[in-house]
Amino acid sequence: MDVLRQRLAAIATLDAPALEAEEIAVLGRKQGVLTHQLKEVAALPLEEKRVRGAALNALKIEFEAAFAARRAALAAATATAAAHATDRSMPGRRAWPGSLHPVTVVIDDIVAIFRELGFAVALGPEIENDERNFTALNFPPDHPALDMHDTLFVAPIAGATTDERLLMRTHTSPVQIRVMREGPPPFRVVIPGVAYRNDPFDASHAPAFSQIEGLAVDEGISFVDLKATLTHFAERFFGASVKVRFRPSFFPFTEPSAEMDVSCTICGGTGCGACKGTGWMEILGCGMVHEQVLRNCGIDPERFTGFAFGMGPQRMTMVRYGVPDIRLLYGGDMRFLAQFGGVRA
Repeated sequence: MDVLRQRLAAIATLDAPALEAEEIAVLGRKQGVLTHQLKEVAALPLEEKRVRGAALNALKIEFEAAFAARRAALAAATATAAAHATDRSMPGRRAWPGSLHPVTVVIDDIVAIFRELGFAVALGPEIENDERNFTALNFPPDHPALDMHDTLFVAPIAGATTDERLLMRTHTSPVQIRVMREGPPPFRVVIPGVAYRNDPFDASHAPAFSQIEGLAVDEGISFVDLKATLTHFAERFFGASVKVRFRPSFFPFTEPSAEMDVSCTICGGTGCGACKGTGWMEILGCGMVHEQVLRNCGIDPERFTGFAFGMGPQRMTMVRYGVPDIRLLYGGDMRFLAQFGGVRA
C-alpha cells in the first residue's frame, strides 16, 4: 500500500506518455498492480476481505481521479501553448515607432513660448459649477451658451442655484476665476486643459477639445501689452515672416474684445481654399478683462487691469500643419499620425 501511495503522489509530475504507461501499470486489466491485488482479495478470510477490499477500492478511486486530473492539466497546458505559439509562416508585422501626438506637440510649444514671457502654468478641475463657468465671467442669464444644447450639465438638480449646479466646463476660463480669487495681483498664467460642449462631431467641431487660455493682471496693463504679447507668440509659433491682424469682436468677459488672425500658412496670404480666399486664418480670441469680472473676483478695476486670450490647440495644429479635418486628430489612423513622427521624438 505504501508503494502504491508513492506512485499515486507521483502522477502529478508525469508527462503524457509516462501517464499512459503508469495508468496501464496500475489499473490495467491484465498486468495492473492494483487490479492484481483486487483479484487476490477473493482468497482472503471474510473479515480480512472486507477491510482489504474496501481499502483497495478506495485507493482505486483515488488513482482514477488522479489520472483524470493529470490528463486535464496536460490538455489545458497544450491548448495554452498552442494559443501562444508563434506561427513562423506569418509575415512580420510592422513596428510603429512611438512619437508625441501633433496636438500634444502644439500644446507643449505654446506653453513653452508663454513660459519664456514669464507666464506660469495653472490647472483646474474639468467639472465646474455654474457660477465660475458663467456668472463670474459676466455671462448674462439668457446667454445662449447656458442652454442645455450647448452645455453638458452633470446631474442637474431642480431648483438648484448657480453655485450648486455642476457641469462639464465649456472652456478653461473658470481657472482664471480660481486664480484671481486665490490672491492679490499680479497674475500671469497660461491654462491648458480640456473643455466640453454639446457640439456635433464634424470637420471643425468636437464635443471634447483642448483649449489654452492666458491671463495677465497687473497695474498699468493695456491693449498695447496684449497686442505685443500675442504678436510675439505668433512670430515664435509660426515663424518671423507671419503677419497678424486684430479684428473687433465680442466676449462677455472682455472689453474691448478682438479676434486675432495670422496670414495663411498654406498659401502664404495669397488666398486658398483653407483660408476661404481671404489669406487670413483666425487662431484665437482675446481682449481686456472686463471690469465686472475683476470685481467678481475681488480685484479693484480702478487699480488693476489685465488681458486674456484663448485658443484651441486642435485648431492651431490644423493651421500649422494644414490638416483639413479636425476628426483626423481624434482618430487612430497610423498612416495619418506617422506623418508627424519626426516632429519630436
